[in-house]
Amino acid sequence: MITLVYFASFREKLGQDREQMNLPEAVTNVGELTAHLVADRDAVWAETLQAANVLVAVNQEMVEVDHPVVDGDEVAFFPPVTGG
Repeated sequence: MITLVYFASFREKLGQDREQMNLPEAVTNVGELTAHLVADRDAVWAETLQAANVLVAVNQEMVEVDHPVVDGDEVAFFPPVTGG
């Protein structure tokens, strides 16, 4: 089981701040997890998680899409950061 956490506008768009799910056998990294969520859920999920510059942390460490995901991990999704 993994924990998914959604921050800021993602939390608002998806209607939840966290959830737990069984890690699918075919998912071994962040990119595959994102692709699984996009394929398995509705268009709002696809629009949200496929946005440019989505930030992801695994166990509170910012990572790239090729970072491994294993049972017990916490995977957090952050919207792109802007500033000025």
